[in-house]
Amino acid sequence: MYNRGMRLNRTGVWSPIWLVALTAGLCAQNAAPPVPQTEPAAQRPTFRVQIDLVSSDVVVHDEKGNFVSDLTKDQFEVFEDGVRQTIASMTMSHGGRVTNVLAPPPAPPPEGIILPPSRRTNDVSGRIFVFLVDDLHLEFGSTIRVREIFKKISKNLVHDGDMFAMVSTGTSSIAVAMTYDRKRLDESIEKITGGELRPSDIIDGPANSEGPTEVRHRAHVAFETVYDVLQHLEQVHNRRKALVYVSDGYHFNPFLEARMGLMDPNSPFLQNTMLRMMNDVDKNNPDGGGQILGQDPVARYQARETGVFADADLARELGEVTRAANRANTTIYTLDPRGLIGQPDIDQTVDPQQWLDFVRTTQNSLRVLAEETGGIAIVNMNDFDKGLKQIDADSSDYYVLGYYSTNPDPLKRQRKIDVRVTRPGMSVFFRKDYVLRPVLTAK
Repeated sequence: MYNRGMRLNRTGVWSPIWLVALTAGLCAQNAAPPVPQTEPAAQRPTFRVQIDLVSSDVVVHDEKGNFVSDLTKDQFEVFEDGVRQTIASMTMSHGGRVTNVLAPPPAPPPEGIILPPSRRTNDVSGRIFVFLVDDLHLEFGSTIRVREIFKKISKNLVHDGDMFAMVSTGTSSIAVAMTYDRKRLDESIEKITGGELRPSDIIDGPANSEGPTEVRHRAHVAFETVYDVLQHLEQVHNRRKALVYVSDGYHFNPFLEARMGLMDPNSPFLQNTMLRMMNDVDKNNPDGGGQILGQDPVARYQARETGVFADADLARELGEVTRAANRANTTIYTLDPRGLIGQPDIDQTVDPQQWLDFVRTTQNSLRVLAEETGGIAIVNMNDFDKGLKQIDADSSDYYVLGYYSTNPDPLKRQRKIDVRVTRPGMSVFFRKDYVLRPVLTAK
């Protein structure tokens, strides 16, 4: 597991600095104020329990598939782990226009504590977008295509009144705090430059028992950036929050056979320089007793075990990101700018089967991020306009219901959510669960 502390990026700037400005913009939203905590009496680790507003996006369609925009609070029923919850806030957006149906009251304070009344903000932004440019996982050759995609996003997805932020994971050094100014988006588009590792860089690069070290490092930087963004979005309530995630996806242990010498020694795709040299030595010295590459059963077993653990590590870290998104009531929309993918570049002598495995794993990682948060994955397709139109529709027509959880088991981390509409014939779409963040402090 990687560390979520402050880190120095490649440009020499503390990368979380932009989040300070992001937080300032988000705090203008009508988030529920936190409950002050009292100091523990004993000097020992304690669990803190805080009552926060739980928000859930809900989309309701009629029998013809049209959005239903005239529902009232009393026509919704929200259950958490089977326990009926009292709806404390409700907003509705139709065509991007927001109606504050019911503003949330402040969280109930501890007994004996009197809080000043909270001030309502005048911000009526219907949608909040965060655009994540994962340039650490974007091919350099796709730079022009990625810029063109973002120009379409600026023209067709971001409308007047939408707030947005934009951040990159690598050397594009993009850090746009929450703003309404689309000029900031257009200026940032020209900075986008892909810096993904090429297959030859991965195969010849350093590795340890967990796989290629640079591959792991880059993935951790990207996931940490996403996690930091989601932590700040968690403070925003009663707004639709969409994270548009542009990346080629992730694979923790790619091109295993080529890196570990598990291929046929005579294969034209044996690309690892060191193993190729060792193989040449074995050929020239048949009496030297050297093991022919790819035939050592112990090495093959260890390599395959490494691959299994790498897949498990990737699944765990993707799960952590999606749980953070669900806590923040943020929908992730992933977009793979590679489009329809065929064979690797002609200058990359990669085994076709290993290339297909790499592509399949990276695409599936993007699908997991989207599907587990209620979004869509625009992968393995060249029609980006269709995907952007769906994101626009999903982000324009919706309800946001909020409640203060009365779950009888405050220590239960994973909570199941069920939303029902009493009006007959309605189809209801909502996030099925969320997971609490453990809060443990040592005094």
